[in-house]
Amino acid sequence: MTATTPATAREPRTPARAGSSAGPLVIRRGRRRPPRRNRRSVTLTVMSAIMLVYTLLPLVWLAINATKTQQGLLRSFGLWFDADFALFRNLADTFTYDDGVFTRWLLNTLLYVVVGAGGATLLATVAGYGLAKFDFPGKKAVFAIVIGAVAVPGTALAVPTFLMFSTMGLTNTPWAIIIPSLISPFGLYLMWTYATDAVPDEILESARVDGAREFQTFFRISLPLLAPGVVTVLLFTVVATWNNYFLPLIMLKDPAWYPLRLGLDSWNDQASTAGGEAIFNLVITGSLLTILPLIAAFLLLQRYWQSGLAAGSVKE
Repeated sequence: MTATTPATAREPRTPARAGSSAGPLVIRRGRRRPPRRNRRSVTLTVMSAIMLVYTLLPLVWLAINATKTQQGLLRSFGLWFDADFALFRNLADTFTYDDGVFTRWLLNTLLYVVVGAGGATLLATVAGYGLAKFDFPGKKAVFAIVIGAVAVPGTALAVPTFLMFSTMGLTNTPWAIIIPSLISPFGLYLMWTYATDAVPDEILESARVDGAREFQTFFRISLPLLAPGVVTVLLFTVVATWNNYFLPLIMLKDPAWYPLRLGLDSWNDQASTAGGEAIFNLVITGSLLTILPLIAAFLLLQRYWQSGLAAGSVKE
């Protein structure tokens, strides 16, 4: 008696050869992907080129005219060099004119930036972290105040600030510039929103369970995670303090405490005063020296700045 093979246990079929009764082998090909379309846009390209020219043209004009003498500025085309290349002469005259007051203005600006912008970044980081990670009564009211402060321009507060500082006897002193620079509502709001997503609550709870104090948790765990946001706030506060003009204009009378922007403006006004000396070549050279630190700061901290702006945009 022979065993029969079950119907379900069939041998696998092999591809039939050409001309066999089993029929030809049919090979199915996968679908071809449609070719990628060229996503170039003429309109966007033209708009980008216009914005690039609009941004770089003033810098190019400034760099070119910083190489000209006072007479060369009047006799040559603004976007081309003069026959008399006087860049190094202008640099030397800028630092030596009026007993080297430009160096004093540069040091004043660095003082206002280091103390004012650095202090504003520190306060915004600590306050933003506390508002993001701690609950307390009145938190919603604080949020509304911060949003309202962001909407108020700084020029609207300049006159009330001057009256208050005049009563306290702080006008015409460096404190009249440093103390208002310590408050950055936009930096506080930015650190608040950044710390909410950048520092997970689970990590803080684990640190507290392990017995770490709040200051240890902040400096050892939270602060490294907040580094991109801190750099972003630092860049914004540095630019705001470096370019601050209206507040020093109403607060300071002594040229020895002028920042660079206000000092260069006083040099520019000399041409319109009786018996004043026109030194436009030094004003242009000083302006070029003024923007170089800001350009260097943006180039060096660009990667931190970009990651800080993109933080919180994508959630897992």
